[in-house]
Amino acid sequence: MLDRCSVGFFLILSWLVEGLNASAGDANPQYRSCVKQCEETGCVRQRCFPNCKFSGVEPLYMQWKKWDCQSDCRYFCMLDIEKEKELRNDDPVKYHGKWPIKRIYGMQEPASVAFSALNLAAHFHGWVSFFVLIYYKLPLKEEKKAYYEYASLWLIYGLLSMNSWFWSAVFHSRDVDLTEKLDYSSAVALLGYSLILAILRSLNVRDEATRVMISAPLIAFVTTHILFINFYKLDYGWNMIVCVGMAVTQLTIWAVWACISHHPSRWKLWFVVFAGGLAMLLELYDFPPYQGLLDAHAIWHATTIPLTYIWWSFIKDDAEFRTSNLLKKSK
Repeated sequence: MLDRCSVGFFLILSWLVEGLNASAGDANPQYRSCVKQCEETGCVRQRCFPNCKFSGVEPLYMQWKKWDCQSDCRYFCMLDIEKEKELRNDDPVKYHGKWPIKRIYGMQEPASVAFSALNLAAHFHGWVSFFVLIYYKLPLKEEKKAYYEYASLWLIYGLLSMNSWFWSAVFHSRDVDLTEKLDYSSAVALLGYSLILAILRSLNVRDEATRVMISAPLIAFVTTHILFINFYKLDYGWNMIVCVGMAVTQLTIWAVWACISHHPSRWKLWFVVFAGGLAMLLELYDFPPYQGLLDAHAIWHATTIPLTYIWWSFIKDDAEFRTSNLLKKSK
């Protein structure tokens, strides 16, 4: 729920902003002139780019290793203009919806890449520890199946979470059409699945037929939406509405369930919901990057790392709680 679910409201707004192509920086005539001249000459001052003079089609792995002419021209023109502004003590501005962040080893947003990778690692740790708890520490039924009815659902959730954070790292490393769609699609898939899981767990749905009846319409909707943004039109506004709707709905479900369920670990659920909400305020207070590296979006990614550990801790507590109750009833 926490990770890309929390992406829900304010991160979707950031996606919308990133998709827009009109910011103060790229509206600057000096910047536009610099980029135009660079694309014609292949150089920004004394720095020249061989990609601007390359004719023909390079292999994909070669294209991935280096930036294309337009990207290099935009990046180095931006750096030069921002250096001049820094000397005048002027504040930095956004270019094409993004803050002027310095590349490291070719990564477009290195801090966001690093924190996305750490979120992936946190989910991997949570997923593995949950698997070990279910199948090696807690009692099993005679057919080696877990007593906890939602074990397989949470294991799938972990895989979708790791997949989502993987593509988040790739997207922040290189923002192109393919990585953008993979990032958005994986986030939508996780949001949709998390909503299904929130409904099933909060309503304590254990019957397989009922689970299918509840899940089928949502799966169909999410699948249709993913196909729409990939093969018809990547509509940022519509994508925002869909993701915000799913995120807010499931956050509400978990918050209400925590209030009425009297779950022994409900405080962890409350903490994740409210702390995650406070952390998302960083997306509203969108400040320029510190030292050209650390912006509000990257810091927001950093805050989800400890919350992920608490979230998986709640999931494991829930497994122990349900297993204990089921064993008491079976005696």
